[in-house]
Amino acid sequence: MTLSQIALAAALAAFAAGGAWAAATTQSEVPQEGQAETVAPKTPADFREELYTRLAGSADSDETEGLVGLLFASYGRTGSDTADLLLERAHKAIAAQDYAAAGHILDAAVAFMPERAETWNARATLRYLDDDPDGSMADIAQTLKREPRHLGALMGMASILETRDKKKEALEVYHRALAIAPHWKSAEERAARLKAEIAGQEL
Repeated sequence: MTLSQIALAAALAAFAAGGAWAAATTQSEVPQEGQAETVAPKTPADFREELYTRLAGSADSDETEGLVGLLFASYGRTGSDTADLLLERAHKAIAAQDYAAAGHILDAAVAFMPERAETWNARATLRYLDDDPDGSMADIAQTLKREPRHLGALMGMASILETRDKKKEALEVYHRALAIAPHWKSAEERAARLKAEIAGQEL
């Protein structure tokens, strides 16, 4: 699988997983027995903070995969119905490989909510798929400025660095992702492969 195919698969997975975030947060809002019924619903930001905390303490790869899936789904929830709708429409356009339409939508999303990491990250993904790695890297930088733990942005950065044959820099980024999500297979496997390639080059 090429890196562009990986990026497209990640974008589609994030779109498909959107319901998982809603289901998880809705379930967490149901009062438990003996609990008052005035429990405030979690905001998307609150939910992500909880997921990052759980990821740091995750003990195995299966648990980590589930948490990462919820995290990626939550990235598409900005706290603004308008921005969320724009992101949903952009993901649909990306799924249909209508990159021009997706670009117009994501430009509007970035202009509407420039403070939200995911509007920048979604456009970074689109630009990578549309053969604009420089534009993608610029948007990844904006994403990480707003959310340094954004796993999608970190993996995207590492992928682009690999295409530029900057293996040591890419390995460092995979290690950054693993510091956030220990036992994440995708990052572990890519880091192990790069480490072996670098060691082979240095022999």
